[in-house]
Order: sequence, then C-alpha cells, then structure tokens
Amino acid sequence: MRRLVLLLAVLVLASGCARATVEGSPVAQKPLDVTSPFDQEGQDGSTDPSTDPSTDPSASEDPETSPVDGEITPVCAKLKWTDLPYPGGKAETPPTQINYDSTFEESCRWTTKVDDVEVGVSLRYREAKQITIERTTGEWDVKEHKVAYLDRSDEPDVEPSCVLTLPYSGGGLGIIIIDSSGKFGSVCDQGRKIAEVMIDRETA
Repeated sequence: MRRLVLLLAVLVLASGCARATVEGSPVAQKPLDVTSPFDQEGQDGSTDPSTDPSTDPSASEDPETSPVDGEITPVCAKLKWTDLPYPGGKAETPPTQINYDSTFEESCRWTTKVDDVEVGVSLRYREAKQITIERTTGEWDVKEHKVAYLDRSDEPDVEPSCVLTLPYSGGGLGIIIIDSSGKFGSVCDQGRKIAEVMIDRETA
C-alpha cells in the first residue's frame, strides 16, 4: 500500500512538471505592423485611415521572384536596388511591388531578407501636392529641399523605421525605411541617403 501511494505521488509530481514545461514554452512573436503616418488624401480629397500593408515586413518577398503589379512608374523608376544598402539586388531588378497604394499617383517598395530579418524601402509620390506626416522628429535641408522626418527606431510598438517627406517634381515624395537588422546604419541615415539619390535624379 505504501508503495502504491509513493508511486501515485511520483506520477502526480511528474505530470505537474510536464504541465509546467508546456505552459512555459516560448511563443513566436507576431510580426509588428507599422501604421502609415502619411496623410491618405486621395484625388477626391477623402481620407483613408487604413493601415499601410507596405510597412508590414512580413509581406516582403525575394526581389528576384516577387511579383510586380503593372509597369514601373516614372518616379519609382529613379530608384534602383543598387541604390539601397542591402546586398543581392541588381540594378535592373524591378521593385518588389508597384502601384499598391491607390491613394497616391505612384507607390513602390523594395523588400528583402538579410539573415532572416525583413528590411525594405517604400516610396509614394503625389502629383501637385505635398505629402505630410502626422508628427515629425525634425527637418534637414538636403540639396535645397526641406526634408521632414519621423524617427521611429526606438518606439516599442513598431519595427525600427524612419519616415521622410519632401517636395518633389511639383508634388510630394514620401519615403519609409524599415530595418531592424542593425547592419546598415540608422534607419534615418538610410532614409536621408535615399532622399539624396532621389533629389539628384529629380529632373533626370
């Protein structure tokens, strides 16, 4: 009888430990979304409060095999994979996606993986009107262009990212950089370099 009681006690203890182990197992973290901070005013003056799928790094694909929706547009065509700090892209490789945001005349994004970390750049262009962001960290004067930026690299609820806006070709250009790899400098430094490239090619 004593052996039976001892055996039952061991079984209860073992099952309790097993339960504790299962309950304490780590759960994979859900990819973080970045809600687009750009104003979403379309041609009719309406506002679209929807979130921006381009800033969800989990949606990116390999640049060599990813789909492109339509022909590359003039402003988007000014930026090449080789202008980005990320390895592996060829100049002639098209963006990961084109014309995905209907609230702008042009939109395009370049996304890829670096050591299993999603990184990327997106552009939006609006004709005849500036693009604004809901709040800013500061401004730079870059080649006679006023570049406003929002540094989100330390915000706990979004991926490390930087948002930039500037007057461009009679309208406005918006840039978003997302990079949590920490391998290519700060996200806003990356954004400033993209802005410089685009400014250099503004009239090209």
